[in-house]
Amino acid sequence: MNKIYLDHIAATPLLPEAKTAMLPFLGECFHNPHGRYEEGALCKQAIETARKTIAELIGADTREIIFTASGSEANNLAIKGVVSAYQNKGRHIITSVIEHFSVAHPLRRLEREGWEVTWLSVDSQGRVNPNAVAAAIRKETVLVSIMHANNEIGTIQPIQEISAITQKAGVFLHIDAVATVGVLPFSVDALGVDLAAFSAQSFYGPKGVGALYVRRGTRILPLIEGGVQEEGRRAGTENVAAIIGMGAAGKEMLKLDLSYQAKRLSLLRDQLIRGLLQKMPRLHLTGDTKTRLPHIASFAVEYVDGEALVRTLYRNGIIAASGSSCSETLKISPVLTSLGLPANVAQGAIVMSLGKETTQAEIETVLEIFPRVVSALRDLSPIYTGAALEA
Repeated sequence: MNKIYLDHIAATPLLPEAKTAMLPFLGECFHNPHGRYEEGALCKQAIETARKTIAELIGADTREIIFTASGSEANNLAIKGVVSAYQNKGRHIITSVIEHFSVAHPLRRLEREGWEVTWLSVDSQGRVNPNAVAAAIRKETVLVSIMHANNEIGTIQPIQEISAITQKAGVFLHIDAVATVGVLPFSVDALGVDLAAFSAQSFYGPKGVGALYVRRGTRILPLIEGGVQEEGRRAGTENVAAIIGMGAAGKEMLKLDLSYQAKRLSLLRDQLIRGLLQKMPRLHLTGDTKTRLPHIASFAVEYVDGEALVRTLYRNGIIAASGSSCSETLKISPVLTSLGLPANVAQGAIVMSLGKETTQAEIETVLEIFPRVVSALRDLSPIYTGAALEA
């Protein structure tokens, strides 16, 4: 049975163009890009070509791009690199309570090392209030780190409003853009950010490679030391094939009309959301109802365990997720509890993320199968039976 793949927020299929571009660098072009010979120089040139493409994808200069092994590493490098470089200015950081673990965990470590972190709450749809950012900034503030869009609920944050505040205050702004680069039209200048982390696997490139944008003039200390690679900002022999694949995928994204693609996905997403809300009782849409990623439909299903729902959907030919791909199973998402959902509702989290190959026929199939699966799981719950009788 051909399965319907609805977990594009975790990983997208590798584009044929990216695979083709990578193959020579997995074989005959194996050389160290820093070798002082012609073959090494050719590898180095290929990396720089990929860097130019990725810079173009986000509206940056090539020297503002640092290749990393993942979006998580890029987030770590942004946070630890900037605060280390500017700790003489102050030791205060501002973030939100719904950040990805690759932001939240480094910040928790910094707290244990004596840094002060202000954790801003969000509203019931997962939005950070720019006024709260402004109120939290003080003279010791070095960095504000707010994700561009949440990978579980799809809410897009008002980054332009926040950047206007940080620029006026002279504070660096970092965004986790893993969920948006290659999905939405993206410009670092339009957003006004100083650092942006993103990953190839979000836009049909290979896994195991990401990048960090660092605005020129922003100092950053390396997370990994011991080499001259990436202009001394990230040591270690480059994963040449993966970087080439990222560049090739970025080139294909530049050919696409991302605005048109976003509109197409939004129509399918809205069809899925409307259909499920109409067909099913006790189903909660999570995230902003309007300002959300075009390809994410996320819900909390009452009287159903999210992990059980994901497994049962899989047996019925649908691949989905119960939350962040970097979270542990059997735990309630802190993102959903931050929205004010009670734990017994939040445990029924389900995230379905569409891709450029998702069809209307697939959405219609999901609308047929999903309610049946939920109904079957609820029939196993004595709690739901009691609630139904009371209703």
